[in-house]
Amino acid sequence: MSRIAYVDGHYTPHAKAQVHVEDRGFQFADGVYEVVLLQNHRLIDETLHLDRLDRSLSELKIAAPMSRQALLTVLKQITRRNRLRNGLIYIQITRGTARRDHPFPRPGTKPTMVVTARAIAAFPKNLDSWSGTAITHPDQRWARCDIKSVALLPNVLARQAAREHGATEAILYDKDGQVTEGAATTIWIVDAAGSLRTHPLGHAILPGCTRAALATLLGETNIRLDERAFTLADLRVAREVFLTSATSFVKPILAGDGSPVGDGRPGRITQYLFDKFVHHVQETAAHVGLSATMM
Repeated sequence: MSRIAYVDGHYTPHAKAQVHVEDRGFQFADGVYEVVLLQNHRLIDETLHLDRLDRSLSELKIAAPMSRQALLTVLKQITRRNRLRNGLIYIQITRGTARRDHPFPRPGTKPTMVVTARAIAAFPKNLDSWSGTAITHPDQRWARCDIKSVALLPNVLARQAAREHGATEAILYDKDGQVTEGAATTIWIVDAAGSLRTHPLGHAILPGCTRAALATLLGETNIRLDERAFTLADLRVAREVFLTSATSFVKPILAGDGSPVGDGRPGRITQYLFDKFVHHVQETAAHVGLSATMM
């Protein structure tokens, strides 16, 4: 079946979808995006993702092209037209099309919105085949990583470096040797003292939606989250390392820069949080709610 894309009010074959040559997303990376997991026709952590989309637009002073309810209608249609039950929904909004010039175009310029969807592999049932490895890599991104901008060249280079080393992810570190996040993920450790840690929110990292969901789930446990920066030295002696994202879920990292993490197997806390998140996804996919309209 041919995939269908949404571009500025039109549903069109994916292979024929296009934007103007002077779209500011193409010319300047002047835009934002979101990626949302779809399971059993339901958007997982829908509110977290759409709230973050609104925040990214606001921070860049890009007008939302439509209301949230209208956006949900588009997501429903793109899911239905692609006959998709489980997959990923990609949303991209740019400042629009205008004569190429660095300042913002004149007021009233219509933002460009593109939505695509694709199927993905089945949700992992256990960690046996869901583990990965990582390399460390200098963080060369801009100073507002909290905005989910389409300007991802440093992330691309970091992920490519990971691929060339046969690794799953590149764990980024700043000029002071503090770990920030992954090239496309949130990084967590269980440190040498047994504390669960991840970098505090701020301009240096993206506020991950899976991170937020997992932090809420931690409130149901006796595990305390320490939102405190850690260094490369901390990373190298960590008992456990795992990463999270909408596409990685909870993924254990078993080796970093060629050296094993802990005993080289998924740790107890990682396994527990993986199970908690799987239950969260299954529960969301099973319940009737706002996203049930996507059926």
